Amino acid sequence: MLGSITPLGERGRGSRWWLTVSAYLLGSILAGLITGAVFGWAGSLVVSGLELEMRFALLAFVVLLGLALDLGALGLHLPTIHRQVDEDWRTSYRGWVWGLGYGLQLGTGVVTIVTSSTVYSTWFAAFLTADLRAGAIVGLVFGLARSLPVFAVARVRRPDQLLRVDGILGRLAAPARKAALAGGAALAALSLAGAARW
Repeated sequence: MLGSITPLGERGRGSRWWLTVSAYLLGSILAGLITGAVFGWAGSLVVSGLELEMRFALLAFVVLLGLALDLGALGLHLPTIHRQVDEDWRTSYRGWVWGLGYGLQLGTGVVTIVTSSTVYSTWFAAFLTADLRAGAIVGLVFGLARSLPVFAVARVRRPDQLLRVDGILGRLAAPARKAALAGGAALAALSLAGAARW
């Protein structure tokens, strides 16, 4: 997807990269904020009566379950849909339109292929806040973080630069996966500590 929003590609389509990226960032942040708010609101209806230590314990359980699925434990895999953003949008619509559309879809984290359980864990954490505003903050941070990788291709103005960035990102895929797993394990440990402390 990163190869879709480059200065090189946008110039070829007669669009301005900064405008497409701004729309993409806005869409992702807005989608994250709304999704988080909805989960926080739903949590206020369901888990607001739960003690804080129980919420921490539930979060630890979900994060650990997600890590097990990420690792393919017992032959199980992370549930997901098999859908990507529509690539035809890039040639059918103005840059800011498809940028916004991509951002809105990717900012929810779940309407395209989910590759990491951290997406589900994030929305469960927003749910456990049991508060619309707190859930919205969780979602805003998610949407922002989800959109920031687009800046990895900000300097791509020639095809050879795109190939170089693609190669670098390919080499970073395995370490990034390990870092995500380590981050999930750390979150589970912190959640368990929170459950024990309260």
